[in-house]
Parts: sequence; structure tokens; C-alpha cells
Amino acid sequence: MKILVTGSTGFIGSALVTALTGAGHQVTRLVRKAAASGEVQWDPAAGSIDAGGLEGHDAVVHLAGENIAGRWTAAKKQRIRDSRVNGTRLLADALARLSRRPRVLVCASAIGYYGDRGEEKLRESSPPGTGFLAETCVEWEAAAKPAADAGLRLVYLRIGVVLHPGGGALKKMLLPFKLGAGGVVGSGRQYMSWIALDDLVGIFQHALANDSLRGPANSVAPNPATNREFTKTLGKVLSRPTIFPMPAFAARLAFGEMAEELLLASTRVEPARLAASGYRFAYSDLEPALRHLLGR
Repeated sequence: MKILVTGSTGFIGSALVTALTGAGHQVTRLVRKAAASGEVQWDPAAGSIDAGGLEGHDAVVHLAGENIAGRWTAAKKQRIRDSRVNGTRLLADALARLSRRPRVLVCASAIGYYGDRGEEKLRESSPPGTGFLAETCVEWEAAAKPAADAGLRLVYLRIGVVLHPGGGALKKMLLPFKLGAGGVVGSGRQYMSWIALDDLVGIFQHALANDSLRGPANSVAPNPATNREFTKTLGKVLSRPTIFPMPAFAARLAFGEMAEELLLASTRVEPARLAASGYRFAYSDLEPALRHLLGR
């Protein structure tokens, strides 16, 4: 297939492009800089896109968006929202107007859609939660509707905490845990729905190829862990103690609103639609996943 990818140089995008090209697909990168060979230019902030360069692709994967890590100032939150909502709308509108449209658009979304839900088991049919991330995810997914209205098969992958030592949350955790300074955050009872990067790349490939999959699909491993379980398991894999907790007030003091919605929130998500569509996880359980990822 000839596949257009946004966010192709990011943590997930880099791994996905490597896998797609390795599988024999032709990848075109949608980039904000001046386009080189194999690239098409766009500028989501300015609302411009090279529509002609979009013609002739079989599929599109949309990953671009502002990194959510860091303290959420008003300006940061605006960038997070605008980069997802406005960029997705610009791309979806452009795809809808093409004379030769792709067959499928696979968009990144996030389990932030569900908000803080305690021990409630969440499937794709569960309603959205409340808070900044939930509201942003609802708008983000809605922004892709013009592509579906034009006949593209539209898939939203609601992605959990992506685990890989080369990026994301696990990369940030490794140094303090290796130094023996890791510990439970808040009560430790909050659920963390995780996914190994290897499986996430496989899920994107599955979504591109599986015509029965459309709409939201929770992209998380089947067995989420509480923060306490994750902490103890990572300490066990690294053979390090985990005796330095971070109380909820300290997390809020250090990270503000981001702590409330990312570190202290509980989101217990099930990958119901992926299971029904036949996707087989390479890493369903946390300890084997961490041992694979960390070579332990």
C-alpha cells in the first residue's frame, strides 16, 4: 500500500514508519518543513495543506499532535487541543475533497477520552468522561468526521500509556527507578492502561488491513495494572527497591493539572473491539512486557 503518515518523526511514528517500510509499503510523510522527496507539506497552524500531494494514497495514518507532557499552562493546553482538533479537521477536510480518496484513515486518539473512572471497566461503548483530556479527545475524534462522511473507513485508536525505554513514560521512569528512588504515586490504586510499543505498531498495521474495524478501538493491553502493581513490577524487573512514594499533594504541587488527569486519574480500559476483530497481543501481561522491553 501507499500510506501517508503524519507525526512520522515522533516516538510512535518513527517505529511505525520503520515497520511499514519493512513490510514493503510505500510511506509518504506529511511534514511541516519544506517537503523533500517522499514528503508532502502542510501547516496545521496556518490551515494550509498540499492537497495535490495527498492524491493517490491507499491509506492515511494521523499521529501528529503537541506532546502532553509538561506543566499545563493555559497556552500549553491550547496547543494540545489545537494541534489535535484543528490539524485533524484540516486533514479530514482535505481528504474528503480528493478525487482519488484513500480507503482508510486511522487516527490516533487516547484513553483520556474516558476521564477518571476509578475501577469501572471501560469499553468503546462507554461514554466520555469529564476534564480537559476527555473534552479534547471528544473534539479530536469528531474533527475526523468529514473523512467518514466522504466514504473513508475511519478508525480511532484510543491509545493508553505506551511503554518503551526509548520514549514516553517509561523512559522518564527508568532513571529514578534504577537509582532506587521509584515509588507509588498517590494512593497507588489508580489503574494504568498500558500498551507495549511493539503491540501498538502491530495494532496500527492491523487497523490498516482489517476492513471490519471502524470507529473507536481501545489500544491497550488486556490486563491493566494499578499504579502500585506497576511500581512493584518495574522495581522487580530492575531489581531495585520502590520505597519512595509521591503523595497526591506532592504530585499536584509538582505537575499541577497534568498530575490530576494523568498521574492520579484511574482509567481501566478493555480492548474489546481489537479482541473481537482478531488482533492477538504479543504482550498481554505487564511483567513479560517489561522484561522484553528492558532486556531483563
